[in-house]
Amino acid sequence: MEIQALPVPPTNTQVDDWWAVLVAASAADLPQLPAPTRLEVAGRLCVAPARGRAALWAADGGRGVAGLLLFTDEANRHTAYLDVLTVRPDARRQGIATALWQRVREELLAQGRTSVGTVADLGGPGQAFAESLGFENVLPMAWYTQDVPPGQAGRGAARSAVPATPGYELHAWHGLVHDDWADAVARAHGAMEDAPMGDVDEKIESWTAERLHAAHRLILDRGGELTTVAAVTATGEVAAYTELVLPDPDGPRALQYDTVVVPAHRGHGLGRAVKLRMLELAAHRYPALRQIATTVADENTPMRTVNEALGYRHERGAAYYQLKL
Repeated sequence: MEIQALPVPPTNTQVDDWWAVLVAASAADLPQLPAPTRLEVAGRLCVAPARGRAALWAADGGRGVAGLLLFTDEANRHTAYLDVLTVRPDARRQGIATALWQRVREELLAQGRTSVGTVADLGGPGQAFAESLGFENVLPMAWYTQDVPPGQAGRGAARSAVPATPGYELHAWHGLVHDDWADAVARAHGAMEDAPMGDVDEKIESWTAERLHAAHRLILDRGGELTTVAAVTATGEVAAYTELVLPDPDGPRALQYDTVVVPAHRGHGLGRAVKLRMLELAAHRYPALRQIATTVADENTPMRTVNEALGYRHERGAAYYQLKL
């Protein structure tokens, strides 16, 4: 069996082969979800990550793929993230996943990494394989989804009116946050430092306007779209914000990224307000959008409570798995 290291970016043929593996695996393992589109797969493979460098491998015959993110920021040069390790359903139990993992492990050790993390669905083949390698569940979480009904932009989709936010004004940006607001949004990102992280080895970097724009630009360069909604005080402080990402703007499923309420402004319903305003905007802008998905740590009770009130339902269990090398 040959495991080939792919160039970054890979060729169009290599992208097609990679995409075919993911589509086949998705149909077998997560048939209830829309298959990944070529646009979103190509974006992740061909546009360099903002926080590190990618390493890619493929098994001969397009039977399996693996992708590793090696962090390059100073605080995380000791760790990495296994973004994907997937084998076609008709090629499983032939040692392909193990062979791919050996190449990943060799790269981790060659780069001096002392840990690696990944996210796996509970009860699926990813969990079983990760645990067989010695990965441990360090942050239990789950996927939650909210429906955006077709043909009801703004009315049925936003089942509750956006609540009034006395003392706060709601601002929205499509694409990059305006330069005038980037510093304020970056400061609000700092409130993520108290989000549950379990025993995850990855360190949280301080947010700056430059880092914020780099993260957002990566989404856009990969072909996706981004909307940010923020609750802003009269003095210009961003008290809360939420981000919605469409990896493929024509796809039916969006991802709810960070939702943060700064500690000093909690208890005013701002999390609910920014999420409802975001849903209202998305329903108008994306007629093909049918569902919004997000992950929440099991111990993050406040955010799970907000999401439940907005109509999110539990879709499937997941966890951040980590291996010490």
